[in-house]
Amino acid sequence: MEEPSPPAPAGPSEPRPPQTAQPVPVPATAEAPIPASSKAIRFPVRPGKGSAGTRCLVKANHFIAHLPDKDLHHYDVSITPEVTSRVVNRAVINELVNLHRAAYLGGRLPAYDGRKSLYTAGPLPFASKEFQITLLDDDNGSGSASQRRQRNFKVVIKFAARADLHRLGMFLAGRHAEAPQEALQVLDIVLRELPSARYAPFGRSFFSPDLGRRQPLGDGLESWRGFYQSIRPTQMGLSLNIDMSATAFIEPLPVIDYAAQLLRSDIHSRPLSDAERVKIKKALRGVKVEVTHRGNMRRKYRISGLTTQATRELTFPVDEGGTVKSVVQYFQEIYGFAIQHTYLPCLQVGNQQRPNYLPMEVCKIVEGQRYSKRLNQNQIRALLDETCQYPRDRERDITQMVKHNAYQEDPYAKEFGIKISDRLASVDARILPAPRLKYNETGREKDCLPRVGQWNMMNKKW
Repeated sequence: MEEPSPPAPAGPSEPRPPQTAQPVPVPATAEAPIPASSKAIRFPVRPGKGSAGTRCLVKANHFIAHLPDKDLHHYDVSITPEVTSRVVNRAVINELVNLHRAAYLGGRLPAYDGRKSLYTAGPLPFASKEFQITLLDDDNGSGSASQRRQRNFKVVIKFAARADLHRLGMFLAGRHAEAPQEALQVLDIVLRELPSARYAPFGRSFFSPDLGRRQPLGDGLESWRGFYQSIRPTQMGLSLNIDMSATAFIEPLPVIDYAAQLLRSDIHSRPLSDAERVKIKKALRGVKVEVTHRGNMRRKYRISGLTTQATRELTFPVDEGGTVKSVVQYFQEIYGFAIQHTYLPCLQVGNQQRPNYLPMEVCKIVEGQRYSKRLNQNQIRALLDETCQYPRDRERDITQMVKHNAYQEDPYAKEFGIKISDRLASVDARILPAPRLKYNETGREKDCLPRVGQWNMMNKKW
């Protein structure tokens, strides 16, 4: 028996990062030609390049990317039983590649979108193939392989189409009006593979506590630094747009400490009020925790609720004969753990029909869980302070991030022949003349012309 499993008791943003500047395996046969992607988007034609103001050069957070000279292939992926977690899907495909890359994938290193699509730089040696993959469940903690639950998956990989890089090259050269979206999507997926394995991916951004200091946001939250990344077609050619980013994560605290921060009150020596219990339940529902009372066996659970009763009042049947045991007694006898905060409620994990009870003091919040609910004004202000920088500081951080990512050493970029410059792109720009400002007619001075972005308010009325 893992944890006590009684029947349920009866009871009473991410802001998108700003940009420094924004310029715009199957061989073919005679009977069955290989399909190619036809998804494309037509961009508006630029009306002109401007003539007002003073010409200048500015640095943009774009890094020139060289289009690969590869034959890119798209494959449909089916994983059974189907799971919604991209993390699990990626783990399945990674295990498949590790086991069968040499024998069945022709030595190719595929890029995977975490859902239904897999891409290769050249054809695989089959049109369709089925694989059987076994994963060890990480939620069972760091015990031996024999103690960890096995999960079996059937993976079917089937050829779908070729990605049309030729049309993308024509578009970038100005000889085609439409940009093939799937070709851009493939390149984006390739460049996301390594960051997705290293960092916590959300949208087009990646976050990690190793990418900058953690900043407390209050109420059990903290900000993580990260970066935004997207491949773009521009007038300079293909470029990788990168910017700094930050978002809110739940602090990896012991649950009791998290609850104390959330309530802004010490709860180590008193029971919770009904209002406090509801607030904690709302904040923790869906959050993943790991137990700390079993040594190296750090099994993970997802919180489904909070009991209405205190831990010392909770009992559950231990056999079909109706023998009842308390949670406090169970933890003492099975784990040799004496629960101290018996006046606090237990966390409920598992399903509602057969929940497990975990005392709050034996649970710690798992690191890396993004906070997706609404932030308060103080938290929003603190988060914005993390992303607001002087241009020179932003340039320094972006350049350091590109060097840290080392795209020239990225095995997926190498596999697909993508090369990324490590220098900020220079873009033609114009400094437009300042507009004349008009003030109230009753003032001594009715208008003025700003100089270098500044002007004097003396003798002027609104």
